[in-house]
This record gives sequence, structure tokens and C-alpha cells, in this order.
Amino acid sequence: MARTTGQSRDTTLEQLLDRNEVTLVGRVSADPAEKELPSGDTVWVFRLVVRRPEGSGSRQSVDALDCCAWTPRVQRSVSGWREGDQVEVTGAVRRRFFRAGGTTQSRVEVEVAAGRLRRRATGG
Repeated sequence: MARTTGQSRDTTLEQLLDRNEVTLVGRVSADPAEKELPSGDTVWVFRLVVRRPEGSGSRQSVDALDCCAWTPRVQRSVSGWREGDQVEVTGAVRRRFFRAGGTTQSRVEVEVAAGRLRRRATGG
């Protein structure tokens, strides 16, 4: 049986305790949009409306969370979503810094690592 050092055991425990992982299920509030950044990179952005559980202690019944898709695989999925679709996304909460109007600004968003359509919105 192989021995593990105390340091590798501590690192493994640290990796288990410190995690930035989210899974959200909600409705897309508007058709996702592709944006080209000054760097030439493209990102797909959308807002996900997620209901809060009953009894959460808040008068607010939903959260609207900004999401972004950077990788081509996820962008292909997101590009097919439409307003009202119910989707499931997994990813991480990120704070992104950028320059706009001569000042540095930031935005907190969910960086989507994977996403799937759960239910297509009904036509109206």
C-alpha cells in the first residue's frame, strides 16, 4: 500500500473544502446574445431567472443571475436557447473586471461550464 504525505492529504482536503461550483435551473429571461469584446473574443450572455424556495425569509421570490458562456461547446448550446426556455447550467461564480468609459468596472456572473435545455418555452 502506498503512503501519502501529510502535505498531499492536506491538499486533497483543501480541494474538497474550497469549491466554486453552482448548478442552477431556471428560465432564460431573453434570447441569449453574442457579444464581441474589444480583445476580439466572443462571449454569449444571458440572464437566468431562478425561483427562490418558499420560506427563504425574503420577500423576493426570484433571483435574476447574469450568465456567460466562453467555450465553443457551451456557446453552441446557448445559441439555441430562447426566452422562456427552462435550462440547467453548471459552472462557477466569477467576478470579471473590464474597462469601460475610461474606468475599471466589474461584474459578478455565472461562468457556464455546461448547460442543457430542459424544457422548450411554449409558443404564445
